[in-house]
Amino acid sequence: MKNKLTNQSAPARQPARESFRSSFGEGGFFRPRVLLSLLVCLAAGCFVASDGLLAFFRTDAPSNHPERTITFAERVAYQRAIEEVYWRHRIWPKERPDPKPSLDAVMSQAQLESKVQDYLRKSQALEDYSQQPITPGQLQAEMGRMVKNTKQPEVLRELFEALGNDPFVIAECLARPTLAEGLLREINTNKRQVHRPAQGSSQELHGRKEPLESGRATSQKQMTKPVAAAGSYRLPDITSNSGGRYNPQTDSWLPTNGALTRRASHTAIWTGSEMIVWGGYDGTSYTNTGARYNPATDGWTMTSTMDAPSARRQHTAVWTGTEMIIWGGTNDSTGGRYNPAVDMWTATSTTKAPSARTGHTAVWTGNEMIVWGGGTYPSYNDTGGRYHPGTDTWTATSQTNVPAARTLHTAVWTGSEMMVWGGYGASGSLNTGGRYDPAANSWTATSTTNAPTGRSGHTAIWTGSEMIVWGSGNTGGKYNPATDTWTATSTANAPSSRSNHTAVWTGSQMIVWGGSIFSYPYYANTGGRYNPETDTWMATSTSDGPSARAAHTAVWSGKEMIVWGGFFFDISAGTYTYFDNGARYDPEADNWVATGGASRTNHKAVWTGSEMIVWGGTNDSTGGRYNPTTDSWAGTSIINAPSARYYHTAVWTGTEMIIWGGYPFGSGFPLNTGGRYNPASDSWVATSATNAPEGRASHTAVWSGSEMIVWGGETFMHFVNTGGRYNPNTDTWTPTSTANAAGGRVRHTAVWTGTQMIVWGGALDGFDITDTGGRYDPSTDSWMATSMLNVPDARYEHTAVWTGNEMIVWGGTTICPPCYSYTGGRYNPNTDSWTATSIINVPSSRYDHTAVWTGNEMIVWGGYSQYEGSFNTGGRYSPAANSWTSTSIVNAPAARSQHTAVWTGV
Repeated sequence: MKNKLTNQSAPARQPARESFRSSFGEGGFFRPRVLLSLLVCLAAGCFVASDGLLAFFRTDAPSNHPERTITFAERVAYQRAIEEVYWRHRIWPKERPDPKPSLDAVMSQAQLESKVQDYLRKSQALEDYSQQPITPGQLQAEMGRMVKNTKQPEVLRELFEALGNDPFVIAECLARPTLAEGLLREINTNKRQVHRPAQGSSQELHGRKEPLESGRATSQKQMTKPVAAAGSYRLPDITSNSGGRYNPQTDSWLPTNGALTRRASHTAIWTGSEMIVWGGYDGTSYTNTGARYNPATDGWTMTSTMDAPSARRQHTAVWTGTEMIIWGGTNDSTGGRYNPAVDMWTATSTTKAPSARTGHTAVWTGNEMIVWGGGTYPSYNDTGGRYHPGTDTWTATSQTNVPAARTLHTAVWTGSEMMVWGGYGASGSLNTGGRYDPAANSWTATSTTNAPTGRSGHTAIWTGSEMIVWGSGNTGGKYNPATDTWTATSTANAPSSRSNHTAVWTGSQMIVWGGSIFSYPYYANTGGRYNPETDTWMATSTSDGPSARAAHTAVWSGKEMIVWGGFFFDISAGTYTYFDNGARYDPEADNWVATGGASRTNHKAVWTGSEMIVWGGTNDSTGGRYNPTTDSWAGTSIINAPSARYYHTAVWTGTEMIIWGGYPFGSGFPLNTGGRYNPASDSWVATSATNAPEGRASHTAVWSGSEMIVWGGETFMHFVNTGGRYNPNTDTWTPTSTANAAGGRVRHTAVWTGTQMIVWGGALDGFDITDTGGRYDPSTDSWMATSMLNVPDARYEHTAVWTGNEMIVWGGTTICPPCYSYTGGRYNPNTDSWTATSIINVPSSRYDHTAVWTGNEMIVWGGYSQYEGSFNTGGRYSPAANSWTSTSIVNAPAARSQHTAVWTGV
C-alpha cells in the first residue's frame, strides 16, 4: 500500500536529489554513552590518585637506561619556560601606550601550578576511568606529530630549546599536556558507546575523589617517583616540511572537527601564538563554546564555558594583548573578556553599554574597544560606545556629525582614528563613512569623491597608510585619510564578485578568500592577493584548499592566513553544510595545508572489528580510520580513490570496504562507479563498471558473505527496483531479478538475514511513500513480498537493524500530520509477521537518525524534526522486553543528523 503526500499534508520537500528535504533560509538551518564520572571529576577539579604508581610513571618494558625523576616543582618551572615562549610571541598591539609587561605580571605561580595539575589530572583520568594510560610510546609519537605537523617550526624550536632540548622533559611537559587534552576530547566527541558504571561502582569512584589541595599534595609527592627511562625518548628533528602521514598504530590525529563543533558567523582573533575561535551558529542553535588553536603544535584547547557570555552569533571580538573581548551579537548588549593565560572569563559591564545589536563593528585602540553601528531591519544604529577594560566602563561615542545609521559596514583602526565605511541603512547601500577620533570624541566625514559604489558585506583592512575596501562585487577602493582621497583598486585578474568573504593584511598584501558569489554554485573556494603598491591581483591556489564557504573567519599569523568554519548552501539539494574545519594558506609558497579532518554529512561508515572507517559525504572524496584502542585517526589513501560523492553505500567484506554509487558533488548524473578499500594496505581498487547497475543514489547495499547486493535508488530519471550483485573476488556484476520485486523507491532500508535481503519502506515516484517491502534470495534470484498485516505506517528516512531473527524498523518521515514517526515494527521473516514496537518512553519523532544493534538492544540516536530541530537524544530498545530506555544526554555529542554510527562490540 502506498500513501500520497499532498501539498496540504506534506512538509515542503523536493522529490529528487535531496529527495523530500526541506529548504531553509539561514535563520532556520537544518539541522556515546558517556564517561560521566570522568568528566564530572574533571569539571570539579578533583585529582584522583591510585594506590599504586600512576600509569605515566611506568615504562612499557624494563630498560637498561638509568631512571629519571621529575618533581611537581620541576614541572611547574618547565611550564613557566613554555609560557615564556608563548608570551614572547603574543602580540602586544603597538597602539597600546603601556609597554608589554613581563610574564610574571600576567601569570602567577598559582596559575602555573594549576596548569600542571590540570594535565596531570587528565593523564590520571585516562587510566582510572578509560583504561587508556598514556605510554612512553604514545608520548614519542606525540612529539613526532608535533614536529611533522607544525606550521611554525621556529616557535617549536624555541619551545624545545626552552626545555633544554631534553627529549624526556619535552615528552613529559610539552607532549603530555596536548596528548592528554586530545585523548579526552576524542573520547568525549567521537561516537563511542561507553557503558555507565553500576551504582556501586559510581559510588566507589566518588569515594575516591580527593579535594584539589589533597590531590596536589599527592601529585607533588608522587612526582618524585620514577617516570621513564631517559633512553626511551628520541627528539625528532624539526624541519620546515610538515607534510606526510604517520603510522596509524602510533600516530594520534587530533582533527579540528574533534576540537570544535561546526559553526558559522563566529569570531576569530590571533593572539600572537594562538587563534581563538568563539561563538557562532551550528545550523541548529547558537553556541557559547570556543577553542584555542596553536599552529606550533597543531593542537586545540577548548575555552572555558564557566562565566562565558551567553550563546550568540554575529558578535564582534578584539584582542587587547592579554584578553579577547567579545560583545553584542544576536541582539545582545552583553559581552565578556577572555584571558587565555588562565582560561577565565570576566563579564563586561552593561552600565551605559550601547543598545543590543548585530552587524556592528569593533576595533581596539590600545586601551579601549570602540563598537559602533549595527542593527536589524528596519532599525539601524548610529550610536556606539568605548569600553575600557581596565575600569570596566563604557563611554558613549559622539552623535555630532555622526555617519548615517547602518549595519554590515566595516571599521579599521589607523592608530589614532576609527574609520567606518559602507554598509546598509534606511536609504539602502551606502558609500559614505566617517573617521572617529576618540581623543577628541569627534567625527569627520570621509570623502565620497571617487569612492566605491555603495555596498555591504564587503571587507576592509588597514595597511598603515590606507584603508582598502573590497567586495560586494569585484571592485574596491583605497582611502588615504591624510588626503581624504579615494583611488580605485584594479579589477584586472581580481577575484570574482562576492560578499561575506574574509580579508587579511600580510604587511604587503591583502588576501581575500571565499564568500558568497553571484553565480552557481554561489559559494567560492577561490581568492586573490592584492598588492596596493603595484595595484595588481594574483589568484590564490585552490589546490588542497578549503571547500567553498561563506561566513567563515580568517586571521593572519605573521606567516599564514588561517581560515576556519563557515557554511555552504547546496541550492540544487536545498541543504546547508556547516564546517568545523579549515586550512592554512602560505602566500609565499602559494599553498594550503588543512588544519584537520573535514566535517561532512551523508557519508558512510563501516566497522572492521578494530577500526571504524568513514568515507565520502558532501563535498568529500576522503576518509579516515578511527582506532578506538589507540584513540587515533589516520586518513585513508586518496590514490585511486573513487570520486567525491554522497548518498552512496558502503559494506564491509571482512578485508575490504566497498563503496558504490551516489551523487557527485555539485551537479551531474548519479554514479555507477565504486571502489574497494583495503585498510591493511591503505589502498583502493576500482569496482568494475561492466554490467554494473545503472548509476543511482539513495539506494541500499548489503553484504551476503560473498557478494555486495545493491538495490533500488534514484537514477537520472526514476526511482528504480533494479539492482546488482557484485563479487569482489571476480570483480563481476550479476543483475538482480525484477520479477515480483518490490516497487522502485529511495530512502528505504535493507538488512541481510544470513540468507535473504529484506528491503522495506521508502519513497516512491510521484510524492508517494510506502509500507511495502520484499525479501530477495540471491541463491534463487527471486523475490517474495513482506506481509501487509499489522505493518507499520508508510515511511522513509527511517532505520532498520537485524537482530538475528527479526528486522526492527523505527522512526522516519511519514504522511502529514504527524510528518515524523516515533513508531516502529519488528518483522519476522520465518513467520512473515509484524509486531509493533512499544511507544512507552519512546524517543521523540525524528528522521535521518542512526540505529545500531548491540546484540540485545537497538540504540537509536540523533536525527532531525522540523518541529524540534536536530537531536542529541536517543533510546535503547529491548525487543525481549518490548521496552525503551533513554540514552544519557550528559556530555553527549552535539545535536546532529545525517551522521553515522557503528557498534564496536564493547
